[in-house]
Amino acid sequence: MILVFGSINIDLLVPVRDLPRPGETVLGGDYALLPGGKGANQALAARRAGAPVMLAGAIGDDAFAELALALVRRDGVDLGLLRRVPQPTGCAAIMVGATGENLIAVASGANAAASSAAVPDDLLGRGMILLCQMEVPAEETAALIRRAAAGGATTMLNLAPAAPIDPGLFGAIDVLIANAGEAATLGDDPARVARRLRQALVVTHGAAGATAFVADGSRLEIPALAIEPIDTTGAGDTFVGVLAAGLDQGLALPAALRRASAAAGLACLARGAQTAMPDAAAINAAVARLAA
Repeated sequence: MILVFGSINIDLLVPVRDLPRPGETVLGGDYALLPGGKGANQALAARRAGAPVMLAGAIGDDAFAELALALVRRDGVDLGLLRRVPQPTGCAAIMVGATGENLIAVASGANAAASSAAVPDDLLGRGMILLCQMEVPAEETAALIRRAAAGGATTMLNLAPAAPIDPGLFGAIDVLIANAGEAATLGDDPARVARRLRQALVVTHGAAGATAFVADGSRLEIPALAIEPIDTTGAGDTFVGVLAAGLDQGLALPAALRRASAAAGLACLARGAQTAMPDAAAINAAVARLAA
């Protein structure tokens, strides 16, 4: 079982030819309102990859709430730990350029009320994978990771968006995932960071694949799927969720990383985050297309 503690948003997606520079206004195509948020995205990615998933966090009491939950509910993510709060549902404003690159601003809304106390201790034992990100209060995330580590659960943290981590938390984290920019904020050599973790630091490089720095000093290079991207929104969340699913299904880290990389590539072939996430059959077919 995977327990995701994280954000639930509605995404306002606007396609543009060129991403705007500071002070510039650009005209875009038709906008779309789509479900998103790193917590919900990663929960859905893991669920579509075949894992049983629970999602804990906070959702607002506005008209966006049900739309934000539509796909995770439809695909069978357990929402029993979600809290309704008298605040607006989180919202991300996303512009996507013609080459698939994006520019994102997030209004946290109800996500600021996410509480680790909503997760009971009996869910944080052996056999559980706790997956967290940085879009809900950092102190709540850290408290839950420490409880999960003490209870024997596997802990995963996606350092997105980048934010400082209490140095004392590293020893409670099994797998830390970050893109190259986020990893740079750790202020240390990646191999040295990995030695402070319980299993590995995974650094993603977009079209260049990913590198895993393992706590034992070894290193894994994972290729990316050869594609022509349409929209990279949600690709990182797909990578993280599918990685968690692979580990939950008993795959060794190299095999789980290859599935995650293949899935992330597939997620770039359609617009939106959750709407573009592949299912297990598509991921299985795509893994065979990765370089050795």
